[in-house]
Amino acid sequence: MAWDFETEPEFAEKLEWMDQFVAEKVEPLSLLGIHPSDAKNPRRNQLVRPLQEAVKARGLWASHLGPELGGQGYGQVKLGLMNEILGRSSFAPSVFGCQAPDTGNAEIIAHYGTEEQKKRYLAPLLNNEMVSAFSMTEPQGGSDPLLFTTSAVLDGDEWVIKGEKWFSTNAKWSEFLIVMAVTDPEAPPYQRMSMFIVPTDTPGVEILRNVAVYGQAEGSEGYVRYTDARVPKDHLLGERGGAFVISQTRLGGGRIHHAMRTVGACKRALDLMCRRAVSRKTRDGVIADKQAVQMQIADSYIELEQFRLFVLKTAWMIDKHKDYKKVRKDIAAIKALMPKVYHDIAARALHIHGSLGVSAEMPFAGQVIGAFVMGIADGPTEVHKVTVARQHLRAYNDVEDPIFPEYSIPSLRAAALERYGDPTDTLVTIAEAAEAA
Repeated sequence: MAWDFETEPEFAEKLEWMDQFVAEKVEPLSLLGIHPSDAKNPRRNQLVRPLQEAVKARGLWASHLGPELGGQGYGQVKLGLMNEILGRSSFAPSVFGCQAPDTGNAEIIAHYGTEEQKKRYLAPLLNNEMVSAFSMTEPQGGSDPLLFTTSAVLDGDEWVIKGEKWFSTNAKWSEFLIVMAVTDPEAPPYQRMSMFIVPTDTPGVEILRNVAVYGQAEGSEGYVRYTDARVPKDHLLGERGGAFVISQTRLGGGRIHHAMRTVGACKRALDLMCRRAVSRKTRDGVIADKQAVQMQIADSYIELEQFRLFVLKTAWMIDKHKDYKKVRKDIAAIKALMPKVYHDIAARALHIHGSLGVSAEMPFAGQVIGAFVMGIADGPTEVHKVTVARQHLRAYNDVEDPIFPEYSIPSLRAAALERYGDPTDTLVTIAEAAEAA
């Protein structure tokens, strides 16, 4: 039997150190009113840099990266266990060198960047000496690249970028943005766009405003306008027309890392919920004695453990296959599941805390809003559910229904071919054929 839920003693010791270090040194930083991504803030660096050095000394810096990039090459399962701890604190990812969106941007520069791009942008990004932003989604097109209108036109030795981007996280602190723009509008749909590295101080790059997620005191989601912003020809990232492939490489890892950190956030909410339950007194005891409270705690524990095991199983599959594409269905599934689990546990914790729960003195209201953010960021939940369904249905494409063979997939496909011609979308064809039958 190869199934094993044990953690080797050496790595368990690292996790134990991380748990104590984050609780004692990192979590208090969130109370100081400093943003973890403000890498030019002297006060922030005075506090964070020594902690980062302590992490490096322990061999835990940038653990999502391979040794060739200064990371540890631990693999996704160990990252999952680490991120359960890091997910408790907004500062922890920066202290451990694995903060978004810099991690994803570093990954695609490492995979697709030229040697000059790596020298200029990758090394300082990995050292947290600079901050970056991923400028992809648009005000009208959302996250659907086929609706993007931001364009990049080659003019001599320069690319001229024009358009608007929405929710470019950390744009106001960034020294460069990775911009997705249409370069070949007449090309096949997924070969129309390219990626560019654009220094934030480039003339024509304007941050119209910094949008705050509801409840935040300060906005960090950049609404960016590019007005004939010119960058050198060599600032193209990867191949011309390769933006879709690059973005999928970036987002695959980002989605599971979001889920890993969400496990940590849910564990924190459940821990606070239980502490409240055993300490909040009523006339005849504590609220932990009430069945209604016990049901909420039980539901939260069950949902969290199911989600956690699904995340770790998906991480194990990534380690096994070394290919995000082969685990696409399960990555989409945990991304679709994550917002509901996060929302429900945070909402119960809020409710059990009463008026304190809705105050800014506790994290729950922010977590509830964060759950809705997780249902939108890196693709909306509905899109991921469609991906899960389509990937899962592929295994049934050639299965005959022994009771109603006329409704089996091969029969429906044949009916669709006869009525509609060559189909371009199997799911639509099946639906149309079933309706026709």
